[in-house]
Amino acid sequence: MEKTIIFKLNNQEYGANISQIRSIEKLEEIVSLPQTSDFIKGIINLRGNVTPIIDLRTRLGLQESEPTEQTRVLIASVKDVTVGLIVDEATDVIDIPSDVVEDAPELVKGVDYRYIKGVAKLQDRGMLLLLDLDYVLNLDQIEEVQQVVNKE
Repeated sequence: MEKTIIFKLNNQEYGANISQIRSIEKLEEIVSLPQTSDFIKGIINLRGNVTPIIDLRTRLGLQESEPTEQTRVLIASVKDVTVGLIVDEATDVIDIPSDVVEDAPELVKGVDYRYIKGVAKLQDRGMLLLLDLDYVLNLDQIEEVQQVVNKE
């Protein structure tokens, strides 16, 4: 069993291991940073900590959209780096038995398959794409943001 947080991007449900998620926050004002990757939206001040914010849609090559009331920021810890991930909606936390997870096919609805850790076939929800946050977050780019943040 793996505890998994469920969130939506473009009406498709995704999951990520809950152990990497520290909190779920409402989207606040983001201070944009010049000369960073297009998926790095900027930084926020989260309880006194400057946190880089990543648009997960852009990172996965999906079409961008305007934030809504349901838009959330998943505060994730990946390899000792804290980042915020913008998602359309955070919907649930569920247990996923390992026997319903299969390796991801190389072509998954336009998303780079390397970002997908697996596909869970759930009776009540259908197919759920499980993201590999370690791969989604290119640490060189995150460290680049942190260096900019630390200079200010």
